[in-house]
Amino acid sequence: MRNHTPVTEFLLMGIPHTEGLENVLFVFFLAFYLLTLLGNLLILLAILTSSNLHTPMYFFLGNLSVFDIFFPSVSSPKMMLYLMGQSRTISYQGCASQVFFYHFLGCTECFLYTVMAYDRFAAICHPLRYTVIMNHRVCTIMALGTWMGSCLHASVLTFLIFKLPYCGPNEVDHFFCDIPVVLSLACADTSLAQTVSFTNVGVVSLICFLLILTSYTRIVISILKISSSEGRHRAFSTCSAHLTSILLFYGPVFLTYLQPASTSWLDSVVPVLNNIVTPSLNPLIYTLRNKDVKLALRKALIKLLSYDVNRRILSFC
Repeated sequence: MRNHTPVTEFLLMGIPHTEGLENVLFVFFLAFYLLTLLGNLLILLAILTSSNLHTPMYFFLGNLSVFDIFFPSVSSPKMMLYLMGQSRTISYQGCASQVFFYHFLGCTECFLYTVMAYDRFAAICHPLRYTVIMNHRVCTIMALGTWMGSCLHASVLTFLIFKLPYCGPNEVDHFFCDIPVVLSLACADTSLAQTVSFTNVGVVSLICFLLILTSYTRIVISILKISSSEGRHRAFSTCSAHLTSILLFYGPVFLTYLQPASTSWLDSVVPVLNNIVTPSLNPLIYTLRNKDVKLALRKALIKLLSYDVNRRILSFC
């Protein structure tokens, strides 16, 4: 330690094997980032302006849209800057912030999908008591617990990672700061941090996945007991969007943290899908097959357009 200077900034090496593709990647990431922001802002607009969507399911969908706005913002802006030729360096505090917000928002999504699965379980398996089970107070407590629990989870991980000394090299072999790539740069024993981080991320993901699986097992059993085919189809359609989002979320998580051996192809592609592509798909998943959201969004846009037209007419007069 006496022969080294403590690291004050890190150098993001970017996505491996993409030399010469900076302009193409910039356009690709910018398009998906703008699509993510636009799609999720439109969902929030529809939920906030339509009284028909002031239900527990859409309350949690609104929380998910907030997550999908912030999650790609952890890594995308910095990545697009260095794809434009700007500096690849990120400060020590900036790297710590990326680790914290990446795991804070990732854990939030994990909890939100679990809560949304419970909401669907209550709606389908206990329809007569649904409004009592998922009342306003319960929904608020669940939402606050989701965000606060995720904050605690991310705080513990970030503290363990950045209490270690970093004295060089400072090259992060990734396009953003995450636990595995940052830990490899520490000049001290990282076994405790590796064990706790892997266990923490793995246990949280596994428990949430098992709870979701339990909820949907009960849901499927209840749906199969419905006598009419139309009723079964309606019940399945209310869960299909949520199930699709769960598969898109847990696929990259399992590939990233539970793969037996690291491969450069997976290490490059999976984080891009998880950070950039998936958040832009959720608005499409939840609107294309949801008549209520499409109708509310159409009404909200018509109101905005009519308000803008009336304002311009008044200003002209």
